[in-house]
Amino acid sequence: MNNITSFFQGIEFANPYYFLLLLLIIPVVAWKYFFRKKMQASLTVPTAIVFEKINKTWKVRLRWIPECLLLIAYIAFIVALSRPQTSFRLSDVEVEGVDIVIALDISGSMKAMDFRPNRLEACKRVAEEFILGRPTDRIGMVVYAGEAYTQCPVTSDHSTLLGLLKKVKFDIIEDGTAIGDGLGTAVNRLRESEAKSKIIILLSDGVNNSGYLDPYSSAEIAKNMSIKVYTIGVGTTGQAPYPTPFGNVMMNTEIDERLLQSIAQITGGKYFRATNNEKLKSIYEEIDKMEKTILNETIFENRSDAFFPFLLTATILLISFLLIRYTLFRINP
Repeated sequence: MNNITSFFQGIEFANPYYFLLLLLIIPVVAWKYFFRKKMQASLTVPTAIVFEKINKTWKVRLRWIPECLLLIAYIAFIVALSRPQTSFRLSDVEVEGVDIVIALDISGSMKAMDFRPNRLEACKRVAEEFILGRPTDRIGMVVYAGEAYTQCPVTSDHSTLLGLLKKVKFDIIEDGTAIGDGLGTAVNRLRESEAKSKIIILLSDGVNNSGYLDPYSSAEIAKNMSIKVYTIGVGTTGQAPYPTPFGNVMMNTEIDERLLQSIAQITGGKYFRATNNEKLKSIYEEIDKMEKTILNETIFENRSDAFFPFLLTATILLISFLLIRYTLFRINP
């Protein structure tokens, strides 16, 4: 049964319009069961009780077999006319992937709740969707606050990457905002990459106030290594609610947009400003569209006719019909 199913799943028809001939079955059946009965001779008798006592022979019970054989033979013949064909396809796919590093700010200010539930968790959720949407790319992750370190090297093992993304939290490194170190560490992750396209997505919600590397120097290194940096400023304009042991308080938000714009401009990237969850998601979607993986696919196809089994079936059934119709089930004139 599985072989039959798989056979028909791979079947294509060169002349499918012949299937319209199957519609001829409808008027034939209508004529036989509705009009032909009215044309047959009838015998008028006062009562039919005497005929009810006559036992039906096996010929009477099986009188439908010849017509059934003819019907199946006709269907098989139409299928043969439609020229069923099997096809074998072999795809040769070449993937030119993109190597990506996400540099994520995990400083204390990312606890602000102008995003749901806070800035860091919102960034993690959107980053997860972005990773899931790029299965053919190698992606890594760098986190930074007062210093920076690699949370996950560039890898095609996205399940491991997503597991490490979920483990990102506050207070695992010294607080601060070392944008230069975060960018520099991300650049170092792509130093040995041979991908034709290399990009960094750098998220920050503050001002560079820590670290050893100058952000502009890190941007120049990225430019020399043909790495494009997309920068995202995360946070609302003005003030944002911030959690404290005494309840939520309003905190002034300060983002060095000029620095983030300069980094993007130096490296040929683009700067974005995310003020809520929906805007952050749309930014990732825009980056996803701009940095598409290139797929080169070559398909080799081999077709072969498969009408012979249907033609043979139709012939055998037609011969069987003629033999049975004019021998066992012959109708006397």
